[in-house]
Amino acid sequence: MKRALILVEGQTEERFVKDTLAPHFHPNGMYLMPTLLTTKIVKSGPNFKGGVTSFDKFQADMLRLLGGAGQGTLVTTMLDYYRLPNDFPGMGTRPASIDLSTRIHHVEQAIAGHFHDKRLVPFFALHEFEAWVFSCPATLPQVMAEEDKQSQFAEVCNQYQTPEQINERPGHNPAALISAIFPAYRKTLHGPTATKRIGLQLIRDRCPHFAAWIAQLEKYALS
Repeated sequence: MKRALILVEGQTEERFVKDTLAPHFHPNGMYLMPTLLTTKIVKSGPNFKGGVTSFDKFQADMLRLLGGAGQGTLVTTMLDYYRLPNDFPGMGTRPASIDLSTRIHHVEQAIAGHFHDKRLVPFFALHEFEAWVFSCPATLPQVMAEEDKQSQFAEVCNQYQTPEQINERPGHNPAALISAIFPAYRKTLHGPTATKRIGLQLIRDRCPHFAAWIAQLEKYALS
């Protein structure tokens, strides 16, 4: 059985890998192993902001992961593009394009080029994990037991052609928009529950950058 090691940002993403991604890939003969960033300090409370703090710390984690991976093991990432530090390769040379996919692909390619390891497939979520929760306007209100807010949540969903277009302006990023409607939302609890119910296929259908990453993993699994 093939393996893919996934460097994830926190417990939410770890649950997403285990609950939503792994069951899809296991029948294809690939085992997914999420690894949390050691730079993320996990604390309780709804207002804690974790994530990648610098490229140097990310690089240390990545080199550790690559060093422990076998020659036939794929190594990838599932981190937020939102608030990615400017010292990451490619961030300072992103093309002046309104096409978000072009900009994020440039950064991912720059990181791949930095490490020069064919096993590495960098991936960053546009713009963060919570964007995928917007793939279905009905699911999160059900998870939150606040179905009376479905029309309000759907109104936000319908403003964008794809959830990946929900921008990264502070206060307008996906997580902030969710919290504005559902103050009781807890990322580590409600996020993975909602995405599991939405299902991988619908998230792929609604989020093209995410879909392209999944396609890469499937290609490796079937190769």
